[in-house]
Amino acid sequence: MNNKNILIAGAGGIGQASAVILADYKDLDCHIFIGDRISSIAMDFANAINDKCGKTVCTGFAFPEDGLSDDLIEILNQADIILDCLPGSQAPRLAKYADDYKCHYANLTEYVKETNLVTDIAKESDSGFILQTGLAPGYINILALYLFNSFTNKYNVDQVDIVDMKVGALSKHAQEPSFYAFTWSPIGVATEYIKEALVVENFETKKIPSLSSTETILINGIAYEDDYTSGGAADLPVALAGKTKNLRYKTLRYPGHFKWAKSVIDQTPQNIDPVEHLNETMLNLIPSVEQDVVVVFAAVKGKDSNGVLRQMEKSIHIYPSTIMGYKLRAIQTATAGPLCQAALMLLEGKLKGPVFQSDMNGEEFLNGPIVSSIFGKI
Repeated sequence: MNNKNILIAGAGGIGQASAVILADYKDLDCHIFIGDRISSIAMDFANAINDKCGKTVCTGFAFPEDGLSDDLIEILNQADIILDCLPGSQAPRLAKYADDYKCHYANLTEYVKETNLVTDIAKESDSGFILQTGLAPGYINILALYLFNSFTNKYNVDQVDIVDMKVGALSKHAQEPSFYAFTWSPIGVATEYIKEALVVENFETKKIPSLSSTETILINGIAYEDDYTSGGAADLPVALAGKTKNLRYKTLRYPGHFKWAKSVIDQTPQNIDPVEHLNETMLNLIPSVEQDVVVVFAAVKGKDSNGVLRQMEKSIHIYPSTIMGYKLRAIQTATAGPLCQAALMLLEGKLKGPVFQSDMNGEEFLNGPIVSSIFGKI
């Protein structure tokens, strides 16, 4: 795959990790344009990665907070794809640029309203738009759907009892009272704890309150707690309608954390937005750390054609890694890796319009060279 121009919008942790992964991928000859509203961050990063590569593979520039600049227009005219690593509120804006300038687009956001707006833009486009293609939503949904298809094929059934998806971005260590440390966006954590979760219960798709059912699970012998949070189910409740009696996405945490988080939420003053209150409280009390671990667990349970109860499951632990001399946290590679794998698929030019997890070739994606180097082959 030669001479591709990749525009990465946002030079935060995921944007930079995406650039490092793509620059290191030997089967892709590309030039990376990375933009950020703080231009010095993007330019300093681009200079650093060029020094490591010994040649110019990356250009940093100022990405305007709204509208188009002359630099952005020039880059859009060259771009083959936009990788959207900006806050979810910006997704419709960037998707419109992709449509207008006839380049592909991939994003990470779990925001429902913005995803619907992007879908509407993508429906009439000749470009491909892979949506919600990070970790959760993203990898976990493709893994769960792959397990569902494997289960129904192996056991000769077309319906299952439950599809379970669980992901935790965790620190290696945690102390009371919160039993948590930040490894990614604090506002993202607060938002997913407050917004409603989408589930399937007894074949009915519904929204339920997040943090409404804390349970204990052992994964590889380690005890975690899980609870409902928003966004992670993606489009699977629609894709598997009538095929699974129950479907749920839950976030993994260390025991004790959800009790603490719910106590903070319960104490929110009436005149304060609960997301803002939780975010501010966590920022004041919970540290951010570099040493992290990402835990992924998916399972499909149901009866085979002989009425025997079966379960097919997969668990993965991801730790920090070093790529091109850059030390990347587990959450960076676990989120940026699927985004970069989606980019490779889009650059092949076979995809058009909106593409969700349920539209992906699971085996191809999960065993793709970038994703499998992080999560392992299926």
